[in-house]
Amino acid sequence: MRRLVTGFVAVGLGWALLQPPADATPSADHGASATGAIGTSTGRLTPRSHFTMKPDGSSGLTAGGEGIPNIDSVKKTIYTYYGDPGTGIANKENSPYIAEMDAIVRHELRKLPSEYKKAKARHQRPALVFDTDDTTLMTYDMEVADMHFNFDPAEQDVWVQGQKFPATPGMVDLVDKAKKMGFTIFGLTGRNDNQKAATLGNLAKVGYDPGAFVDKRFYTKWVSGAKPPSYITCATSSCTTVEYKAGTRKHIEKLGYRIVANYGDQWSDLMGGHADRSVKLPNPTYYLPSANLPGLSQPKLAPRNHFTMAPDGSSGLTESGEGIPNIDSVKKTIYAYYGDPGTGIANKETSPYISELAKITKKQKAELKKRYAQAIRRGEKPALVFDTDDTTLMTYDMEVADMHFNFDPAEQDVWVQGQKFPATPSMVGYVNEAKKMGFTIFGLTGRNDNQKAATLGNLAKVGYANGTFVADRFFTKWTGTGSSQQPGYITCATAKCTTIEYKSQTRKHIEHDLGYTIVANYGDQYSDLIGGYADRTVKLPNPTYYLP
Repeated sequence: MRRLVTGFVAVGLGWALLQPPADATPSADHGASATGAIGTSTGRLTPRSHFTMKPDGSSGLTAGGEGIPNIDSVKKTIYTYYGDPGTGIANKENSPYIAEMDAIVRHELRKLPSEYKKAKARHQRPALVFDTDDTTLMTYDMEVADMHFNFDPAEQDVWVQGQKFPATPGMVDLVDKAKKMGFTIFGLTGRNDNQKAATLGNLAKVGYDPGAFVDKRFYTKWVSGAKPPSYITCATSSCTTVEYKAGTRKHIEKLGYRIVANYGDQWSDLMGGHADRSVKLPNPTYYLPSANLPGLSQPKLAPRNHFTMAPDGSSGLTESGEGIPNIDSVKKTIYAYYGDPGTGIANKETSPYISELAKITKKQKAELKKRYAQAIRRGEKPALVFDTDDTTLMTYDMEVADMHFNFDPAEQDVWVQGQKFPATPSMVGYVNEAKKMGFTIFGLTGRNDNQKAATLGNLAKVGYANGTFVADRFFTKWTGTGSSQQPGYITCATAKCTTIEYKSQTRKHIEHDLGYTIVANYGDQYSDLIGGYADRTVKLPNPTYYLP
């Protein structure tokens, strides 16, 4: 068999020349890591690193799957930025986040003395206003270690009442020195009245001057069902963050204070005016949008739309907090792409994802007959290789509605054994037509041997033709138990095979040992495709997880 010829890679809707790898070298069940063999050239088989993303999620309607920041890469970038080793706990001594906060605090401490003097010279009462969460108290450990980026108000109240939050880096120093300069300190938080005493206790506990944040100058939001203060006017019965916070700052000004600076980690903390200047603190871990006040335009108080992000998370070492795609905006963008109304269930009839899959399969289908005929003329046995998850079966509802973007292998096995997955859009028709043309179809998945029968059952259940995916041409990963052992045709650099070692050497086995020519290899992960042993690789879109 000829092998490792120069081929093409189909990524999304375009074609890019792919140089052949010098050597081929698995695992990855969902959530595991994978690396290529030493000396492997992967050409264009790498994720994008530049993105345009609007904060409201609307980019999901236009960006394409590869143009959406992959949520696993976003998480890794956030971990790096906070110095989190993977435990969900931020480094409290040294991290890019701490360094950025220290720089902000140094800048403020240089600026505030002259601003104080100017205000006093005008016979004003200079004041500073501070938000709480991720402005004076840091929520990262709760958001990540406890909630796994899925906010739970009941659990948040446990943290609040337990006064569990550490101080935001540098902010104790800033607040205390500002107070000593003579500034009056105000707190203005979205926490509710029932959380006020505990929040003040937490602030004192982590070292803020007891006279800085005091009850009468610390504003919390009224509890549900209660009336807002008379100085707050809202357009509807439910006040927005901007209405509440801007109205409260206006009230502080009416008390005779001059708000020299307003500090917050959310743009909605800062919009609405009533402060000489606004100081945005970095926070890519959540996004709380709010419409600005009617008739007020503050274009500078808005999130970034353009990002540079390496897939391995290393950008967290160099990008600022504002330069990291906010995970809540990423989620909204993914929802829009899959036509998910917010339930975690993808639209099965129409969505940008469905449209993109239809375009990809249409383009690929136009090439298949010609490539089949070419292989036959060369006396070859033409075959196609397909990954399973998000290549032939769609996992979105499990990943989002059930797991909330946090993979759980035990729960995944429930879905696999229950044959719960729908087909990936357009792929049933595509695979079935390829089989009719004469292609031999192979399956090659990171699912394990114990999941093989159920996976084949699921594929048949959703409409893949009888005889398309069959046991002797469907490769699953060994478990290491009983008869389920690593095949002799696979050699790995360590005891734990990478995805690329497993999949590329299985493709080599299909070609060299079984005598087929793999005309095209299809997968939603780059690790499904790297390592050679296929004329072409076809990357299907998937921003919901990343298996390097």
